[in-house]
Amino acid sequence: MSIESQALRRIKPSATIGVSAKARALKAAGRNVIALSAGEPDFDTPDNIKEAAIAAIRAGKTKYTDPDGMPELKAAICAKFARENGLTYTPAQVHVAPGGKPVIFNALMATLNPGDEVIIPAPYWVSYPDMVLLAGGEPVAIETTVETNFKLDPKALEAAITPRTRWLILNSPSNPTGGAYTRADLQAIADVLLRHPQVWVLTDDMYEHLVFDDFEFTTIAQVEPKLYDRTLTMNGVSKAYAMTGWRIGYAAGPEALIKAMGKMISQTTSNPSSISQWAAVEALNGPQDFIKPNAKLFQTRRDLVVSMLNQAAGIHCPTPEGAFYVYPSVAGLIGKTAPSGKVIETDEDFASELLESEGVAVVHGAAFGLSPYFRISYATSEDVLEDACGRIQRFCGNVT
Repeated sequence: MSIESQALRRIKPSATIGVSAKARALKAAGRNVIALSAGEPDFDTPDNIKEAAIAAIRAGKTKYTDPDGMPELKAAICAKFARENGLTYTPAQVHVAPGGKPVIFNALMATLNPGDEVIIPAPYWVSYPDMVLLAGGEPVAIETTVETNFKLDPKALEAAITPRTRWLILNSPSNPTGGAYTRADLQAIADVLLRHPQVWVLTDDMYEHLVFDDFEFTTIAQVEPKLYDRTLTMNGVSKAYAMTGWRIGYAAGPEALIKAMGKMISQTTSNPSSISQWAAVEALNGPQDFIKPNAKLFQTRRDLVVSMLNQAAGIHCPTPEGAFYVYPSVAGLIGKTAPSGKVIETDEDFASELLESEGVAVVHGAAFGLSPYFRISYATSEDVLEDACGRIQRFCGNVT
């Protein structure tokens, strides 16, 4: 008899976490491994944010807070949405959780009934479908294409909507592709959603500040105010503020939805760390001048990686608009033989052979719902990226 519940058996472990763990294990065993699998900025958390956390500790601000976030942080989040997105929310419309992932999970658990459908453009962040499944819903993946920079086609969205459709999850800029939706893209999607009032939108804006080449970020409730009352706008401090380990995610939306999510968090994780919340207050209210230079550095890294990967035999790497990922195609290598003698039949074979042969850890495209691709996170130094991409070029050159 399995110890796992039926609900748990519906899901699989996170592929990105699995690849990162395997890379760490190989490093511990003495292998020279470059891990390009984790979506984590290599920058340190800014000093003013650290100092705010230290001050909170010294002031004894170490007690429980409200389960879904303390008033000071909710006020900072409302100010952020007004300042940066032109969206007006009250603290009663804000939900704070220990990371972006729990925000999404709380929303799905609070709203899905068995058989409810959630539309997810593919490729997608690995956790979306499994969270839907764990909540009793049914993920409905819509494949996108490289020709549209992996963005959802409004006609495909229209065709996928049924009476059971409860949510559309949008992620822009995207993990894993880095593709981002323009204002016109979002308006075209909004026009479809306006015809289907039963469908809500969960927009994951975690990479909002990491956009390149003068791309203008917008979010769907900002573009189409008529969707305000059925949009959950999610964000966090992890990426832009290099605060992945602090574990603070947040969202704003209709008060009834936020109340339901608050009921959920009250019986699960309860409040995020009080110290992390005070750090997040400083992150949102404090100086923002380091964000654009960091994005510029990521853009330089993107250009390096795209250039070098496009010089690798059998690989085609499109240029993304944001985040810190690329999603190259390995279609030109499928059916060929790796240096080990194994035939590369899938993108998972490619990733496995690359790790064994050259010590470069990447995540295979099937984990994100679209093959034959792989994801690289370029959230590391240019020296490391040059070394890694050089190894990939060498591996591809040895494939026959």
